[in-house]
Amino acid sequence: MRSEEKLAVEEIQRFAQKVSANVERVIVGKQDVVEVLIIALLCEGHVLLEDVPGVGKTMLARALALSLDADFRRLQCTPDLLPSDITGVSVFNQETRQFQFVPGPAFTHILLADEINRATPRAQAALLECMGERQVTVDGVTRPLPRPFLVLATQNPIEYEGTFPLPEAQLDRFLFKLSVGYLSPEQESQMLVNLGQRHPIETLEKVVDGAEIPRLAEQVWQVRVDESLRNYIVALTQATRRHPDLTLGASPRGALALYRGAQARAALHGRDYVLPDDIQALVPLALPHRCIVNPESALRGRTAQAILAEIMEQTPLDLGDVD
Repeated sequence: MRSEEKLAVEEIQRFAQKVSANVERVIVGKQDVVEVLIIALLCEGHVLLEDVPGVGKTMLARALALSLDADFRRLQCTPDLLPSDITGVSVFNQETRQFQFVPGPAFTHILLADEINRATPRAQAALLECMGERQVTVDGVTRPLPRPFLVLATQNPIEYEGTFPLPEAQLDRFLFKLSVGYLSPEQESQMLVNLGQRHPIETLEKVVDGAEIPRLAEQVWQVRVDESLRNYIVALTQATRRHPDLTLGASPRGALALYRGAQARAALHGRDYVLPDDIQALVPLALPHRCIVNPESALRGRTAQAILAEIMEQTPLDLGDVD
């Protein structure tokens, strides 16, 4: 390991440890989820949280923003939400006799789009340019969004009445999709103790400078990925496109999500090189939401997660040349 690479990895690891420890003052027992959010930040990607109400999704986003000293906006998605409610709108200024742009909640560092599947497709589409291009275009004028820019979207997996399922193009914009999950009995007991008096979020302070994230993200690019591991990533994504139980396999953006995510995970664990474990740990987060199970297989109880687990078991690591 070259000295400059070692220093860069150590800086990223310290950054992640400080953020994780601070967020865990508020969110108990979810270190793995916090790690995934930090990986997404370092990859400049976005995360979809699909879980039942009350598990701390909003508090997690707030705690992350406070730890980074970053701007945070919460967007409650409803059927009457308009695209301009997200991106902003030009209003006429009576004093200057000119139109003045009023930025929407997208102009922030961390945007929580709560219950995104309750917004109409028109409003959901307004997030596409924000997430993919990191810019918005209003009245023919394109304006860049600040960096870092992370969209944390949530949706409820058990209540579908009055919802608009996200289309494949929108799902593919999310680097990862994951569930926060319930706490263990011990963790839930500790949560009650922590929240029994003043809420920890009220005293949470910044521990790192969020403005450093773009620079750290560039350092992540230097983490080495062996050719055999690149071939492994390609083989996994190619296998999803040939699998008989899948109508749609993972996109090339899914392969890139695995590649970049594995680099960031390696750096978080103090390495300047990627291991197979980094890739395998991220497959359940990066690929299932990019795959569509065909109806016949779904009726038999087949899920994208189970299919991808089989693909990982059947895909050899030492591939040589990829077909």
